[in-house]
Amino acid sequence: MTTFRWGILGAARIARALIPAIRASGGEVVALGVRDPASDHARTFSQEWNVPLVGGYGDVIAADVDAIYNPLPNDLHLPWTLAALHAGKHALTEKPLTLNAAEATQLADAAQQTGRTLLEAFAYRFQSHVTRLRELAQGGELGELRAVTATFGFHMSNPDDFRWTAEKGGGALYDVGTYPVNLTRLLLGEPRAVTAQARWTGGGPERGVDAGLSGLLHYPQALATISCAFDWTEPSTQRLTLTGTRGTVDVDGVFHSHTQHPTRLRITDATGERTENFPPFNAYAAMVTHFQRAARGEETLLYPPTEAVAHARVLDALLDSARKGSEVKIQR
Repeated sequence: MTTFRWGILGAARIARALIPAIRASGGEVVALGVRDPASDHARTFSQEWNVPLVGGYGDVIAADVDAIYNPLPNDLHLPWTLAALHAGKHALTEKPLTLNAAEATQLADAAQQTGRTLLEAFAYRFQSHVTRLRELAQGGELGELRAVTATFGFHMSNPDDFRWTAEKGGGALYDVGTYPVNLTRLLLGEPRAVTAQARWTGGGPERGVDAGLSGLLHYPQALATISCAFDWTEPSTQRLTLTGTRGTVDVDGVFHSHTQHPTRLRITDATGERTENFPPFNAYAAMVTHFQRAARGEETLLYPPTEAVAHARVLDALLDSARKGSEVKIQR
């Protein structure tokens, strides 16, 4: 079997997690493309990670690669992932896949038309504790699930980060908030409607970004509360609570994709309290391995592009509700 060959768009910090994951999965990173190939940052990154610097983003897409990894700023996910698909490359694109459901549909359609594999890079979904949470939520151990509370936030101190810029697809919901929304959907399915409130930066809801957002996802028998922010104190907060008619589950660090510490689920029911421990695990490598096997036709893609479109519809509705101050139904 030939080695699966990867090209990376940009020298983003998250690529420092993906390059080792690709190598651990038997793949090879053969091309790096950056906005400014002459920059010191690009050369340093290329040398540090021993990845050939081939030029700009288009040069990577034109190179002899099987797939591209796109961790560029959010507004660049659509154009460069679309270009990669039409060039016959598979694409692993960072969350959020695009800036709205209409753009996500464009990518889903392109993946279907070209026969290429497209995956939104939520590595946390490959953690064994997430599989267990789905069992607890859907298997009856907690009774009927009545409430989900999920939070993810941190303090972003860099004022020049693109995530503070509306035109670049910034905002807390697109960055950390997308995780609680995604996990809630894994546990409960698609909500029928949402309501949300946000703290906006100086430009307000028209020109600013959401520095923090809290929302309710409405289900027939349950309510899910999600909260996210860029202006919380360190360390970052990642927390989930499930409440059912027979028990509860609490977990910290629920969205970690790679950690040196175990993840603990604290389960309380009629028999008392117990802890289930899950050892440190590299979900990035698990995600890359699955992606490569799916691209080769050896596995069915667990999270197809249609799933990313459904996810984008919920994000759209949350932002719409935060701007309007009223309930928004999910469009199907």
